[in-house]
Amino acid sequence: MQPLVLPHRSERGITLIEMMIALVVLSLGVLAIAQLFPAGTRRQVSDRMLTTANNYAQQKLEDLSGVAWTDTTLTDGQHPTTDELLGSSGQWQRHYVVATMASPLDNLKKVTVTVSWKFQGSRSVTAITYLRR
Repeated sequence: MQPLVLPHRSERGITLIEMMIALVVLSLGVLAIAQLFPAGTRRQVSDRMLTTANNYAQQKLEDLSGVAWTDTTLTDGQHPTTDELLGSSGQWQRHYVVATMASPLDNLKKVTVTVSWKFQGSRSVTAITYLRR
């Protein structure tokens, strides 16, 4: 008959306490990663709204670049006097300001288009171009 040999302490496996600690650490890691998903979604929506606002500003600049110098849409001042609502539910507001440059650049008009919206606070983009007579 062979003598009974007890395994060394390092060969006995893991205890219930060690298993519970490992599960707690794993759970905390999973919860930390899970919080990234809503933040990523908010950032994606914010970026999409910024891109759309830039597109609205660029669209207005392109529309105005083909307008005659004497057209009423290029008179000095803000156009329209109240913000133009854009988007399916008016999420974006747009207006533009025309200013004739001082001499010797009086053959140029500076057009500044501003598009604003609200998402996690008020935001806006501005696009500027110069139109020549």
